[in-house]
Amino acid sequence: MQRVYIGLGSNLADPAQQLREAIKSLAQLPQTSLSDVSSFYVSDSLLPGQPRYTNAVAAIDTSLQPLALLDALQAVEIDQGRERHERWGPRTLDLDILLFGDCVIDEPRLKVPHYHMQARAFVLYPLAELAPGLVLADGRTLDQLLKGCPFEGLERLPG
Repeated sequence: MQRVYIGLGSNLADPAQQLREAIKSLAQLPQTSLSDVSSFYVSDSLLPGQPRYTNAVAAIDTSLQPLALLDALQAVEIDQGRERHERWGPRTLDLDILLFGDCVIDEPRLKVPHYHMQARAFVLYPLAELAPGLVLADGRTLDQLLKGCPFEGLERLPG
């Protein structure tokens, strides 16, 4: 089993509910158990003019291979109405593999650690709730990444 961290995001069709439904789906993936989920955070979109996003990070333990997990996550996105029209465009659900155990993955369809996580407060701060002393496979620590990514534009939702 590998510990995997999944980034969740939505800015369409009741985003918090989209995340709650996605968490239920993660708990039902084959060969996988849901370990923990961060608080929900609201953040600005990467592109102007879009609704704000609701984000979280989930920790799962899985024996699925990385690309099989990616396929399963994309199926969950599609089940929840995800349509891919533009990069970083609005979406009902986005599920990203942030970290897959200690693996460094460089496949055409999958890059792990996630290629921009070090610059995304909406990923790092929820991740820090689940794994505060985390060391990435490339040797960087989560603390180092947090120091370079201020808690700006984020709002932690209650409950």
